[in-house]
Amino acid sequence: MRYEYKYLVPIEQHLALRQAVLPFLYSDPYAARQTEGHYTVRSIYFDTPGFEMYHTKLEGVAHRMKVRLRGYNLGGPDSEVFMEIKRKYEHPILKNRSLTTFGIVQRLFRGESIEAFGDRISHPDNARRFFYQILSRNMRPVINVIYEREPYVGRTFDPENDFRLTFDLHLRSVAYPQVDALFEETDTCFAFPGYFILEIKLNRYCPAWLKPLLEDFQLRKEPASKYVGAINANRFINPNRYNDAFAKNNFWAHAVYARQGSE
Repeated sequence: MRYEYKYLVPIEQHLALRQAVLPFLYSDPYAARQTEGHYTVRSIYFDTPGFEMYHTKLEGVAHRMKVRLRGYNLGGPDSEVFMEIKRKYEHPILKNRSLTTFGIVQRLFRGESIEAFGDRISHPDNARRFFYQILSRNMRPVINVIYEREPYVGRTFDPENDFRLTFDLHLRSVAYPQVDALFEETDTCFAFPGYFILEIKLNRYCPAWLKPLLEDFQLRKEPASKYVGAINANRFINPNRYNDAFAKNNFWAHAVYARQGSE
């Protein structure tokens, strides 16, 4: 299980905060290979007609989950994507993930079976859980949340703790996307203008240098949910009622989808 802590930080503090953490951390190897030291995260979130995932987060329900399809940078049929269920049990985080390609995911959402792709889908049980949640709860793709992630890991790596710190910048979203549009950006809406999200992830303990650093920048933990922030910023979505656009989204066009899901 993982623990996650989030801080909403004024964008003016970005460079100073980066300089403050660099004596203790270095750029994540994947991000270091990118031209600007960061990569783009794209996540299509699914929710129920009553926006259950949105409301459980907003109300601080102790046991809750999110269902999302996640990809990175620019996409094509062979781009890696993750089918994810992210569960929270008060503080610890548990993820069920299945890795495959964007092309295969598109075919799954059109009704082809998970079994047909063999080992091209990692952790097929997690893929089945993903579709089970979507099908059993009548979920639809509600919003595509997009941002630039600048990630750092510890200079002294402890595999039991796996400490990770990220700056998530330029948070934006696209309302009611199709799954095929995971890597597209049209009519984007920005959330948390003037701020970025600092995320801290760990398994067991915070390093000794972290608390004084957070105090120096006067940062306090707060529920800076990207999903909730994107929904709240988007005028096309009203989670307090059954949205017309949601109802008209004929997402499950084929009964064959029923074959995908089993918890």
